[in-house]
Amino acid sequence: MEKYNIFEEIIIDKNEEKFFEIFKNETIKVEKIVSNGQKSPDNFWYEQEQREFILLIEGFAILEFENKEVELKKGDCLNIEAMEKHRVKFTSLDESTIWLAVFY
Repeated sequence: MEKYNIFEEIIIDKNEEKFFEIFKNETIKVEKIVSNGQKSPDNFWYEQEQREFILLIEGFAILEFENKEVELKKGDCLNIEAMEKHRVKFTSLDESTIWLAVFY
């Protein structure tokens, strides 16, 4: 059993998001993502083969879907269905946005 603290390794990098794999097996992957103002490139959409459950631990973000936007603040969570087109429209500029993402 390995203990992990979600608030360790909060790297502030304005150039790129940081991804930390917490757990992975053949059916599930859990990772921490640290954003510092990053967003998806223009005209880029995620269309993942797995579902994704996200929990915003810190910060603020806006996710864009084909027909709506969802604002996320600390403590908000969301389940994204497999192959559902989405993108990151905004993440906090003045503090780290910390995501917990579960791909299943």
